[in-house]
Amino acid sequence: MAKTPLGCEAAVGSLTASKKREYRVTNRVQEGKRPLYAVAFNFIDSRYFNVFATVGGNRVTVYQCLEGGVVAVLQSYVDEDVRIFQKEESFYTLSWACNVDGLSYMVAGGINGIIRVIDTASEKIHKSFVGHGDSINEIRTQALKPSLVVSASKDESVRLWNVHTGICILIFSGAGGHRNEVLSVDFHPSDIYRIASCGMDNTVKIWSMKEFWTYVEKSFTWTDLPSKFPTKYVQFPVFTASVHSNYVDCNRWLGDFILSKSVDNEIVLWEPKTKEQSPGEGAVDILQKYPVPECDIWFIKFSCDFHYNAAAIGNREGKIFVWELQSSPPVLIARLTHVQCKSPIRQTAMSFDGSCCEDGSIWRWDAVAAS
Repeated sequence: MAKTPLGCEAAVGSLTASKKREYRVTNRVQEGKRPLYAVAFNFIDSRYFNVFATVGGNRVTVYQCLEGGVVAVLQSYVDEDVRIFQKEESFYTLSWACNVDGLSYMVAGGINGIIRVIDTASEKIHKSFVGHGDSINEIRTQALKPSLVVSASKDESVRLWNVHTGICILIFSGAGGHRNEVLSVDFHPSDIYRIASCGMDNTVKIWSMKEFWTYVEKSFTWTDLPSKFPTKYVQFPVFTASVHSNYVDCNRWLGDFILSKSVDNEIVLWEPKTKEQSPGEGAVDILQKYPVPECDIWFIKFSCDFHYNAAAIGNREGKIFVWELQSSPPVLIARLTHVQCKSPIRQTAMSFDGSCCEDGSIWRWDAVAAS
């Protein structure tokens, strides 16, 4: 396990906003009284980059950002299936994906441990994935192959799914796996074989699918029942890091580096130094730290824009911090506050721009054009 920091002292960003970009609230939508845990723009289909979805309670809602600050409701899906667990679904996460023909899907999961794949064209369930033994904390889509999604669960596992065929391809769990809830997972942006996961065991783990890739390819041509597919276990990660001393609830790749956060009021950018001869071992080089005051409760996730130029994160007091990712030392682009936004912001989505709030509201912030 990698623990020893290498190199120079990490560069820490200043909380004095550079005002490189100004934002203003252009709309607020009250969706209900239940918390919204996730919001995500559709980066899969370039025709719909201004479309986003939210999840809260047993509802998935799709919106479109229009000119003049307008936020229009396009469709809504309500999960009313309580037959299996005898309790109402409460969605925690969603991601956009598509089949091999490019048809858009919304993939959502939550407390019941079932993944719902929703066909946005018909507004109906395309498939339901049953396999996780507990709630699902995050779902992410492979941008290079958007029919593949990965899910992180309270059952201490990560699973790779094919939304086109409904197959569970790989399960990342076992002897070298997480020892508590997995809270976040992410695909590497260019290395199609790699994912990173983190969780309540305070670790970040990097996994490789390279030696199992034939099973990924087989999942696209499988014609038998999905339950008969030879799902494989990946028991050992290629790297395990203890960068944080508490729960790690969000991690994202930034090139070959990793951005991760815990409950200690900061996002950390670090480089994993793996040893080719000794899988799982190596060292960590902490490069930069992005302070986020009053961000000391768990399940607050940050988001990055499409080009990974900036990251936005909320805190428990309803404030949003927008950090520039391509500068050193870190530069705070903007600090967003509004007198009526006081609840914890669990998730932001940079679109081009949006945030969601624990009091069941969605806030739209637009960048102000430079004069």
